[in-house]
Amino acid sequence: MKVAVIGATHAGVFAAKQTKAEHPDAQIDVFEKNHTVSFLSCGIALWIGDHVSSPSKMFYESPESLTEQGITMHMGTEVTEADLAAKHLVYKDLASGKETAADYDKIVITTGSKAIKPNLPGIYSDKVFDSKNWDNANELKEATSDIKSAIVIGAGYIGAELAEQLSVTGKKVTLIDGLDRVLAKNTSEDFSSRFQEEYKKHGVELELNQMVSSFEDTENGVKVTTDKGTYEADIAILGIGFLPNTGLFKGQVDMLKNGAIETNEYMETSVPDVFAAGDAATVFYNPTEKYDYIPLATNAVRQGILVGKNIENKSVAYQGTQATSAVELYDLAYAATGLTKESAAMKGVDAESVTISEDYRPDFMLSTTEVQASLTWEKGTGRIVGGAFMSKHDISQAANLVSLAIENKMTIDQLSMTDFFFQPNFGQPINYVSSVAMAAVAKASK
Repeated sequence: MKVAVIGATHAGVFAAKQTKAEHPDAQIDVFEKNHTVSFLSCGIALWIGDHVSSPSKMFYESPESLTEQGITMHMGTEVTEADLAAKHLVYKDLASGKETAADYDKIVITTGSKAIKPNLPGIYSDKVFDSKNWDNANELKEATSDIKSAIVIGAGYIGAELAEQLSVTGKKVTLIDGLDRVLAKNTSEDFSSRFQEEYKKHGVELELNQMVSSFEDTENGVKVTTDKGTYEADIAILGIGFLPNTGLFKGQVDMLKNGAIETNEYMETSVPDVFAAGDAATVFYNPTEKYDYIPLATNAVRQGILVGKNIENKSVAYQGTQATSAVELYDLAYAATGLTKESAAMKGVDAESVTISEDYRPDFMLSTTEVQASLTWEKGTGRIVGGAFMSKHDISQAANLVSLAIENKMTIDQLSMTDFFFQPNFGQPINYVSSVAMAAVAKASK
């Protein structure tokens, strides 16, 4: 069996590794236009803030390691033509310009995503930085070492983390977003308002509910103009979001309108023996029970593994995703899974939510910490569709617990009566996950 894997960030790496594990005799060619694989881009902000022990550890695999595993790596190589029905590729060595054609039995599309970069005046200035890949990370690390100010555009997870790390390292930061609050697509207002308070305490200027219209180089930096004002800083950083990097395959496989490749539960596309995974593909989103586009490394890894397991025999179905994620800003941790009430409404789910606050362990302990917990459920059925937690205590596993509840279609009534242990070092007689579920049951019964 001859397999081509196009792209080697997360989905591509795991698809190649799992395919080799399942089929040791398979010839696996991996095509990657960069010279690194498996870069953990979520660490860019932490590296800028000097919270990374070594940048080399921001990779969990290398081309050399994959080669040793029997996988043929074509680094610095771009696939320029793809006939998916015929399983025919043309690829170019970017250093020499040499083009080669080859035919395959199976093709795996793991081309990932591309940063959204609107065609605005001045946006391609060398003072306007992207925050997507290893090259961007190196450029940002060098650029931010001696600046005094920065404008961050986009207040999703990436922009929020960049703004936070720049502010705690003494930079004057302006955070701009088109929506009316930070992390508006990731959190409910209860949670984003707490983050906004922290930004203001740390001197970050929040310029929200406005759209950038242009960039202009100045003598000492860059000027960013929006529909509501003008802001100046030494540099500007884009963190607007991502789109599937699938233009090469347009018209050959079924896609969503944004270019995300649709797959079945075995990660196979509408073309037989052509698979897709990661940021290039759709996910089955369990809270809505529909396919969606949610670019996350966790989705990419699991989908890549499934490609390897199903590439010859369709044996392991995709369980779907809850899009569980987390962020920590100014020592305030936020972990969430599934939908908020606001995002549920946008996606056509009739939902209700409840939020509570309580200490995570008994007050007779010498110390304890408040936890804010939220649960979202579908009206009528009581099916859990989302949960969120915020605290300076580690609440990350609570989001994983609710993620499991969503995947298994649990109701708020079931979660409210689920058995959790009690021990004063670790929690209350009624765990805060149980408490928020009980609050949900009480609210739903009214």
